[in-house]
Amino acid sequence: MDRLRAMQVFVEVVNTGSFSAAAERLEMSRAMVTRHVAALEEWLEARLLQRTTRSLTLTDAGEHCLRRSQQMLALQQDVEEETSGLGDGPDGRGGQLRGQLRLTCSMSFAYAQLAAAVVDFLRQHPMLKIDLNASEGALNLVEARIDLAIRISAEPDPALIGRRLAPCASVLVASPDYLARQGEPQQPADLERHLCLSYANFGRSTWLLSRGEERSAVTLRSHFSANEATSLLQAALAGGGLALQPRYLANPHLASGRLREVLPDWSPPEMGIYALYPSRRHLSPALRALLDFLVARFEAVPW
Repeated sequence: MDRLRAMQVFVEVVNTGSFSAAAERLEMSRAMVTRHVAALEEWLEARLLQRTTRSLTLTDAGEHCLRRSQQMLALQQDVEEETSGLGDGPDGRGGQLRGQLRLTCSMSFAYAQLAAAVVDFLRQHPMLKIDLNASEGALNLVEARIDLAIRISAEPDPALIGRRLAPCASVLVASPDYLARQGEPQQPADLERHLCLSYANFGRSTWLLSRGEERSAVTLRSHFSANEATSLLQAALAGGGLALQPRYLANPHLASGRLREVLPDWSPPEMGIYALYPSRRHLSPALRALLDFLVARFEAVPW
């Protein structure tokens, strides 16, 4: 049995926490997952996992095997990516980018912009595969084997290498129905009397707004919070209150009239959209191509 494949299966079992979940992720039967792990244990002559009906626990041997397996799989991927397009392949289509790229970004940016961008990029490079993890959590790029993270931040992680793709302006919005019922704010202080839809992980109780040199910190009456923007967008569309939304997500609804901009003279702090990766070393041709593509695509701020 292929030992690298067995290592991949073992790592997936550990990452997902179960044989069944690993089987689903890898699109193989649970019995085959069990066979791969058993073959790896037989080869190493050591038990790697303690199994109960409710949980899996790594043994000491399993901890060592996990670390080395992750290194081996990362090395395998590096070899595949660094040699992609450097000669004629068995399919006679030498010169095309091959391999797999793993990306992560917020759910809202994946929904509004990145998924469509990835599809257009893959049309140009049909031999590539891309796995997109849309998540609000700040994944460790090395541990999760992420090649590229698209993150929205005022100050990106200094430990990562970054390229700025676009500015990220936000806008205060509400549905026409909500404004008809509750009235339209005329100044930032009016927001304190309104129902506000806030982010659970930042700015939950205070919104910062500016107009020229003026600054205003507004204390919110938040009756609904969520950890990501698309949920708050849907709540605003349903007439649930006022929401701060990134323009890449809100602009189509503003154009259609389903949302209206509130306090248009006042602006939340602007952030940036960054493409971040762990290291400049061994940057694969596929990742370089994707970076160049994203920089060009978002240079004109298409939203």
